[in-house]
Amino acid sequence: MTDARTALRADCSRCAGLCCVAPPFAASADFAFDKPAGVPCRHLQSDFRCGIHGRLRTEGMPGCTVFDCFGAGQRITQLTFGGRSWREAPELAAAQFAVLPVVRQLHEMLWYLAEAAASACENDVRALHDRIDALAAGSADELRALDVGPVRAEVGELLSRVSVRVRGGGGADHRGADLVGRDLRGADLRGASLRGALLIGADLRRARLDRADLLGADLRATDVRGTGLSTCLFLTQPQVSAARGDAGTAIPAALRRPEHWGRAGQVTGPGR
Repeated sequence: MTDARTALRADCSRCAGLCCVAPPFAASADFAFDKPAGVPCRHLQSDFRCGIHGRLRTEGMPGCTVFDCFGAGQRITQLTFGGRSWREAPELAAAQFAVLPVVRQLHEMLWYLAEAAASACENDVRALHDRIDALAAGSADELRALDVGPVRAEVGELLSRVSVRVRGGGGADHRGADLVGRDLRGADLRGASLRGALLIGADLRRARLDRADLLGADLRATDVRGTGLSTCLFLTQPQVSAARGDAGTAIPAALRRPEHWGRAGQVTGPGR
């Protein structure tokens, strides 16, 4: 499964703007206006590209910057529907929009399993990865009928075992903890389980997070300036993009540094 996550990175050039059409959103701090489900965003262009992609935050659309389809969009467009889209074939719209959240969840699980395989090299991890990949390759009808819940539960249980093995035990257990706004500057969280923890607005500057499990942790506006995240387990691009980092924040090699953080080696201002 070398470079298994390459196909799990969004490629908007091969998609039909599905994430800009299928889901609804409401005017809020994340979105500048309301958009019903199935209605194209006003910024979606004829080539399926976003007209304000480089200005999403300044245009009041930060919610778009933290969404990641994990490559589901291009798989649905190019493989499930053979390159046809809702625009030239409106009769496909309902099916394309319905399978997006299903394939996205499957691809997110594939991302986690690919990381787990690299960390643990267990045959059962690889076998489950291949089985879920086969599910994601199903027809539109098969995908619409798929109950993702039991699959997620199976993946979650396996990832828990991998997490315990990699972390080695002894770390603090903060699974599902409410740590909203908490001052955790410099905290020793090495090997901790922060699965599903609410870390919204928490201050984690220079905290020790070596081998911490961050699967499903809510990192919106979490301050990770100067913090090393490179060895954290199950960290995803949406989590990184939602956090507040800087040039001193180290991230896993599989993820990209958010533009609003500034580049590595670049001074981003006081407070670091």
